[in-house]
Amino acid sequence: MKIEFAPIGIIHSPFMEPEGMPIQPAGAAGVKGTVEVFEDFHRGLKDLDGFSHIILLYHFHRSHGFNLHVVPFMDSEMRGLFATRAPKRPNPIGLSVVQLDKIEDGVLHIQAVDILDGTPLLDIKPYVPEFDAQVKALTGWLGKAKKTVSSRKSDDRFK
Repeated sequence: MKIEFAPIGIIHSPFMEPEGMPIQPAGAAGVKGTVEVFEDFHRGLKDLDGFSHIILLYHFHRSHGFNLHVVPFMDSEMRGLFATRAPKRPNPIGLSVVQLDKIEDGVLHIQAVDILDGTPLLDIKPYVPEFDAQVKALTGWLGKAKKTVSSRKSDDRFK
């Protein structure tokens, strides 16, 4: 079975290289970016401006290969890949919840962007707390480390 995706836009951010980037939107407070949605998809943006936050699904276009065990940015121990958000994955798909400030002529102005400049956008979904926020969720090994996410930056471990 072959699965193919085509980008619907391009994400723009101040981050030209992965090293030194925030590793999650929680560590990118105030970092602004834009999402250029291709013209063929502009009509799909109708009513999106009523949401304060959106979910961006994108292709880790500079990530190649993967390992099933990795040392994630938030830890010093080897972990199973699927228990992490490491960018080197069998299907290099990223997900970020960002703040949507406004939409102008097919360009989404966003904040809390933790995405590399030039990243191909695969999809946009509205963030709905009643659907997406799970108050009783367990966070596994991240339980202790998640308090430090705002100060963590990426390094070269996933080159």
